[in-house]
Amino acid sequence: MTTAAVILKRHIGRVHPLFAVVLGSSLGGLAEGLEGQKAINYSELPGFPVPSVSGHAGELVTGTIGGHPVLMLKGRAHAYEHGNAGAMRPVIEALAAAGITRLVLTNAAGSLRPEVGPGRIMLITDHINLAGMSPLLGETGDERFVSLTNAYDPALADTLRVAAKAENVALAEGVYAWFSGPMFETPAEIRMAGILGAHAVGMSTAPETILARRFGMKVAALSVITNLGAGIGGASPSHGETKREGAKATADMGRLLSRFAKDLADA
Repeated sequence: MTTAAVILKRHIGRVHPLFAVVLGSSLGGLAEGLEGQKAINYSELPGFPVPSVSGHAGELVTGTIGGHPVLMLKGRAHAYEHGNAGAMRPVIEALAAAGITRLVLTNAAGSLRPEVGPGRIMLITDHINLAGMSPLLGETGDERFVSLTNAYDPALADTLRVAAKAENVALAEGVYAWFSGPMFETPAEIRMAGILGAHAVGMSTAPETILARRFGMKVAALSVITNLGAGIGGASPSHGETKREGAKATADMGRLLSRFAKDLADA
């Protein structure tokens, strides 16, 4: 067990979180709504990468949502910050070692469908790796040969669908395409992604899903649509737009995750 995992287990204590959530751009405010919250900075967890992107605080928070214990990570490290698709490996590995079995990944994404515009939440049902990288490169042993069939757990997805309906959250669904970034995609790349079957594009999540599956965790993922992809209706994405529109979805995401926690606890 890594040193970070030992510290994390001590931080969690006897309470066992129902799931951990990686909060994407401008969704950090969700952690501030946890009851009985207890925070620890990534810098205090050996190996945890400190994010360098605005909108990603780099803090781990435990607490309860709707009376149920969860763990939230305010921000992530992206492959484009380090040139390493495995930048989040120490985080995912520590979560798994600390006994977290379910991981909910959130992100800000660009939509390839004009009818699913900014402010909507999309359940990720699968992904396409267009970054040309893997977080498992260089690993030895048979564990690196990870199956990604049902990488996004069908049962967790169903629970999110039920939760969204109960909370009157309009939940879109689709395939997420991972581009390396940090630049936004060109209009031609957006058209290509659509031809390949993608419904949204972004710069994260897929490597974390691969790592989580490598360490035996079940994964669910949600994109907050913050913009239309480049060239769609004249769209020209910016990070400012990503942060601004992402923050607007905090209330819906909070209600969705709160009901999700309740339904998991009641199952």
